[in-house]
Amino acid sequence: MNKRKLLNSELNRLSPQEFKEADKLRITLVLDNVRSAHNIGSAFRTSDAFCIEKIMLCGISSTPPSAEIHKTALGAEDSMSWEYFEKTEDAISVLHAENYRTIAIEQAENSIVLNNFIPDRNLKHALVFGNEVKGVQQNIVDMCQDCIEIPQFGTKHSLNVSVSIGIVLWHFRFANSQVPNFF
Repeated sequence: MNKRKLLNSELNRLSPQEFKEADKLRITLVLDNVRSAHNIGSAFRTSDAFCIEKIMLCGISSTPPSAEIHKTALGAEDSMSWEYFEKTEDAISVLHAENYRTIAIEQAENSIVLNNFIPDRNLKHALVFGNEVKGVQQNIVDMCQDCIEIPQFGTKHSLNVSVSIGIVLWHFRFANSQVPNFF
């Protein structure tokens, strides 16, 4: 079996313009007071990889242009659509008005375990990720229609926010068989 690494020219990458025009997964990422610009950059890069609609940066979350964001985003901050909100509550209110199903990604009572959640492809979803230390604010969890928890089995029960974003976006992209296979 051949295991030759592919060259960048063989990866069928979209140009920034093609990406902007491409069909997107109907997901908006909401970053609730994410303090690390590197985590924000990673969120941009992962969001680009899974071809989602946009990112809402809220509160203390840094915004582009930023050298620290660029370090991990590697240019995805230029391809991804994004908005900034001083208050996460305002972002959630906008999403509700636009008929998004808002989902906090948090460890909470009555949360839905990620592998038991099958996204409805007919709905628009907003996935809310929180601060690296405090998580999603309780008042934001209260505003969301659902809460999803990533199952964990070790001693920490804590994942880096950028890792959580990758896990959840992968699940939303591939959780049901109606998703086209791009490979």
